[in-house]
Amino acid sequence: MRDEHSTQPPTAVAVDLKLEVVVIPVSDVDRAKRFYESLGWRVDADFANGKDWRVVQMTPPGSQCSIMLGKGLTTAVPGSVHGTFLVVDDVEAARARLIGQGVGVSEVFHFADGLQVDGTKGRVSGPDPKGQSYSSWASFSDPDGNTWMLQEVKTRLPGRGLGRDVATLTKLLQEAEKHHGAYEPTAPKHHWSGWYSAFIVARERGKTPEEAAKDAALSIEGARVAKD
Repeated sequence: MRDEHSTQPPTAVAVDLKLEVVVIPVSDVDRAKRFYESLGWRVDADFANGKDWRVVQMTPPGSQCSIMLGKGLTTAVPGSVHGTFLVVDDVEAARARLIGQGVGVSEVFHFADGLQVDGTKGRVSGPDPKGQSYSSWASFSDPDGNTWMLQEVKTRLPGRGLGRDVATLTKLLQEAEKHHGAYEPTAPKHHWSGWYSAFIVARERGKTPEEAAKDAALSIEGARVAKD
């Protein structure tokens, strides 16, 4: 029982809460849908109920989070969502590709005195001089004025997940292979896929390779106990 007079905060219990959908307020659903389709975003659903309610869900390539456009969905003012991030591996390449698709994208910039998502205050022309991850940007707007910011991330901070590119996934699988090889001679009978899956999930959550290997071993041994 917790002492009611204690000044220490209660211990936080981690709960998986996955951000999966962001609502983008628009004035014309079809116009907005065409715009985002022109970016190559996938249409996941398009539901309507009469003339006053409609929802369109779309997902950017490579994203685990989607957007919702709609009619009767939100009272937010169309164009009022500013500075939603779209993470890219190479901001110059992403900018060039979007321009090639007819999107008006700003020049690449960095910030002189800290991040700002409204307007252009504080922007300095050109990528971050030190080439740091999270520090080089470009921006564009949809037809209603909702703004998006391309953020270049080459190396993620600990606990921020891992990249989805082939090089990163190859390195991750090589790590898993190495640590599974060390574990396997003394391990209970198991299929390698279960160990690899637990290892990769732990690495995605910011664990070191050594910590991830321990989590994977506990997962295998816990599954064995449950089975027995």
